Formats: sequence, structure tokens, C-alpha cells
Amino acid sequence: MADQQSPDVTAAVAERRPRYLAEIAAGVERFFEPRRADCPWCGSDRLSVRLRTTDLLQHKPGRFILEQCGECAHIFQNPRLNGDGLEFYYRDIYDGLGEAKMNSMFEASARGYRSRAEMISPHHTPVCWLDVGMGHGHFCREAKEVHPDTVFDGLDISAGVELAQERGWVRKAYRGDFVDRSVDLAGEYDVISMFHYLEHTADPRAEVAAAAAALPPGGYLLIELPDPECRWNRLVGRYWMPWLQPQHLNMIPLRNLRRAAIDSGLTPVAEQRSEAHESSDLVAALYLLLASKFSDDDRPWHEAPPSAARKRLCTVVWLLAVPALLVAMLIDKAVAPIGRDRGMSNAYRFLATKPG
Repeated sequence: MADQQSPDVTAAVAERRPRYLAEIAAGVERFFEPRRADCPWCGSDRLSVRLRTTDLLQHKPGRFILEQCGECAHIFQNPRLNGDGLEFYYRDIYDGLGEAKMNSMFEASARGYRSRAEMISPHHTPVCWLDVGMGHGHFCREAKEVHPDTVFDGLDISAGVELAQERGWVRKAYRGDFVDRSVDLAGEYDVISMFHYLEHTADPRAEVAAAAAALPPGGYLLIELPDPECRWNRLVGRYWMPWLQPQHLNMIPLRNLRRAAIDSGLTPVAEQRSEAHESSDLVAALYLLLASKFSDDDRPWHEAPPSAARKRLCTVVWLLAVPALLVAMLIDKAVAPIGRDRGMSNAYRFLATKPG
């Protein structure tokens, strides 16, 4: 169900519509690389389709396939979006038209941000911390409460980095690709974090290797990722929110990330599963299901704004769905204390250090 749009948003949608419709008319199949026949993680050709889905968050056109490797269990988008495809599907999700909604989602995760920051406390007192894939900088703001003497900087490809710097949540904001910038940043940060970042990247192992090279001896790398071994993704199928197609290019099992860190010269220090869990799998799945059928958002990739009749129908459906959403939320909360230690944690954290 859409919020009441402001005149500025309505105007922005109308302004963007011709470009989106022209791109769609040219065919979205051009946004994909050729399908690969081997696993990008281990090279095995034992591949099978794990998921077929659509864009359930923005509802842009296109169909997406996730395949899983029979050797290492790595899950990856295949065929994968190319550069033009990434630009098309990322546009207006984290900034632009989607900035306000994403900012609200980031604001709701303050407790999780502090839990991430606390993971390093038993092992190290951070001095200078770089958050890679920082989004709008909400983690850095909350982590400063946990580590008040630490300097926080951030890096991202989106315009959110400038917003974070304007708000004073980071000292420095770097905009660009981490692997490209990592050589210039080498030795400057004793902690580098990547929270829900690697799954968005084309080559996660190169990102880990770049972080390991940039850390000084005794530095720490802290990572959080959606857990593809979570049983919730079997229970709710394509409506499991962490699939997040088409933005998530890779879903990395913990053992694979651990191996990549070791291969990059890092020593594993700690791992967390239950602490990283967000109790929202069922309610988020129900939301995505309803939104895929009964959305009245005016989006520029649709040919026209929703009709008055469509808006009335969606309003009625969402009002009727409120009790079901509340029940789903209660089930998530009730299952979490038991399920997250029994293979139902939807995320994991990994901490490693560079010997020195």
C-alpha cells in the first residue's frame, strides 16, 4: 500500500517515466550477461536452479534465476546482470525515489547496528573504522555510541555517502568502488566492516582480498551477510526477503566466506549466527506477497499511475490484511528464540584479523 505521494514525488515520477518506458521497450533481456556454465566460487559445473523469481520490491520488469553449486553450495544469479542492468535495477531504490523509504528501513535497525559494533569489543578497541557499503551511514551513527573514541569513515557507490557526511555521521565519505580505492586506503583503518555488502558485489572474494591487503597487521575485518542456509528460505520460497532479487548477485555460505578470508591471509576470530538474526521472515514474506499483487504505488516504470478503482481495492485489501500481518509478526517473535539456533537464523557475522 502506497503512502500519499507529495506533489514533488508525483512530478519526479512523471519526469522519469519516459526514460524508463523507453528502456523497457528496448527489452530487459539486454541487461544480462550470458549464462555461465560453472560456479563463480569453485569452478564446478554441478549447477542446479534454486530459485526463479521477479523483482518483488520495486516491481520492475524482468525475471531472475538463482543457481546453486553442488560442490560448494554457493548460490549466484545466473545469468547475471551486466553493468547496464545493475544501473537500471539499482536506480531509485537506495537513492532518488526510494531514498525516503530506505532511510526509514535503516532507522528501524538501530539495535542491530549496535550489536554489530559490539562484536569486536572483546577482541579490539577500534581507532579508525571504515564501513564499506555504508548506505546512508546509520551504522556509523549508532556504532559511535558503542565506540565513542573511534573515528568512523564510510564508502559506497551511492549518493548516501555524501548525505552521511553532511549529517556528521562519518568524518570522511568515499564514493566509488572499494577494490579500486583500497590501495589508496591501505594502512589507514584498523577495522574494515562490510555489512550486507558482499552479496551485492560481482566478485566477493576480490572484495575480501582487497580488505585484507588494506588492513595493517593486527587489523580486523567484520562482515555480516544473509545466511543462505537459513531454513526460512525453504519455507517461504521466493518471498524470503534476503533473496532480494535482482540486487543480490551472490549468496555465500559461512564456510565459503571463512575459506576466502583464510586464503587472503586472515585468521578467523569469531562467528555469530543467532545474534545477527532479524525476526521478520514471515511478516516480510507476507508483505512481499501482498505487495506483488496489491500495490498502488505510482512508479515511473509503469505506463500510467494506478486508477482510482485500483487504489480503492488495494486500500481495502491492506486493511483486511492487518490482522494477518500482526499474527505473522508475533510468530516471528515467538519462533526466534528457538529457531535461530536451529538453522533458522537469516544472517551471520564473521570476524577475522590480519596477523602481525
